[in-house]
Amino acid sequence: MQMNTPPRSTMRLTRRGKLVLVVTGAVLAGTAVAVPLLSLASGRTEQPGPRTLVIPEGRRASQVYEAVDKALELPPGSTRKSLGKAGLKLPKEAAGNPEGYLFPAAYPLTKGTTPESLLRLMVDTAGKRFDTTPVAAGAQRNTLNVYQTVIVASIVQAESTAKADMGKVARVILNRLQRGMPLQVGSTLNYALNRTGGNAGDHADSNSPYNSYQRVGLPPTPIGNPGPEAMRAVTSPPSGDWLYYVTVKPGDTRFTADYAEHLRNVAEFNARHQSATPSRQPSGSPRQPAVTQPPS
Repeated sequence: MQMNTPPRSTMRLTRRGKLVLVVTGAVLAGTAVAVPLLSLASGRTEQPGPRTLVIPEGRRASQVYEAVDKALELPPGSTRKSLGKAGLKLPKEAAGNPEGYLFPAAYPLTKGTTPESLLRLMVDTAGKRFDTTPVAAGAQRNTLNVYQTVIVASIVQAESTAKADMGKVARVILNRLQRGMPLQVGSTLNYALNRTGGNAGDHADSNSPYNSYQRVGLPPTPIGNPGPEAMRAVTSPPSGDWLYYVTVKPGDTRFTADYAEHLRNVAEFNARHQSATPSRQPSGSPRQPAVTQPPS
């Protein structure tokens, strides 16, 4: 299977976004690459509005903690340290780890906002969105529980370069799970290595439970916090027998069940990018594939 990982020259988060604290007319930025933000029209004077912390889809818990620290002007690490006293209502499978349940949305900041209250609001929002009949029914159709569905959705969020591809990416992951094939996605290994990009071949022999090149099945936790589109992609994926995909160029991700065809797609990817250099590589270039083995 061809699962995608960014080349070193274009390291970036799969889902373009920025952890931001929006304060009418101003932005305090967290980590990641820029996204367009609403700004005041020139020459207009408006009263300051309520502050809002915006968490985009796909951000990791560590990035959310950092954003909350900055939003509340707290010392680094404060939000992470508050987990034990936040009283988060997480599924038992999470074992107290809120990864996957810090729901991406806009959260109001008031004078009384604390890290604990923000984390509780995020987790409670996730619970309301995930503990629904459509999610439970979709999980059952895929022979997964809700927590496993969130794990798959977090991978779909990280692996998809376009929302239109999310359903097919979900189908590839589900097909490989059903066949007992390793997922072989770079995003899970990147999570284990606490990086947002890199060559998929690097550390592919890692013993981490998040190394989906070596281990069959799902990683032990989500690898980020998926949005509603990624969840829908998993609970209602399109029909298809795809087992491989590669983004040959921006807007051209190819899915196939045929390994030979997949290798031809990979060869086209390599031909398009073999002459690119780190200084000239376009910022929107597709992610570098990592060749994997066909099903046995």
